[in-house]
Amino acid sequence: MNAQFKRGIIELCVLSILVEKDNYGYEIISKLSDYIDVSENTIYPILRRLTSEAYFETYLVESSEGAPRKYYQMTEKGFIYYLSLREEWDSFIGGVYQIINQGGKKNEDIFRRFKERINQEKNESK
Repeated sequence: MNAQFKRGIIELCVLSILVEKDNYGYEIISKLSDYIDVSENTIYPILRRLTSEAYFETYLVESSEGAPRKYYQMTEKGFIYYLSLREEWDSFIGGVYQIINQGGKKNEDIFRRFKERINQEKNESK
């Protein structure tokens, strides 16, 4: 996936996961990885920043598999921030879809319209 596409949306994805349920870092990475290629080096700085901005709180839970796990819990401030980002995203993506779907939603439709336009321009220039 294009890195610039990812960079701007990862934060909203992390917030979307935590709005549903508290999760620990590796769990968040695993859920994101089901859909987006991400690494610890991308996610943990986001988690630290969002925690320092009081969008998340953390707590430890003992684990039977080693060290305690740090869980991230969305705060009310985080929820308000999430809703704001979500509204911006919905508006943005709606506009993007309007632009990119003008020629149709399927590659075949877009290619057909492109070929028609090229042929029409050729005929007009004769």
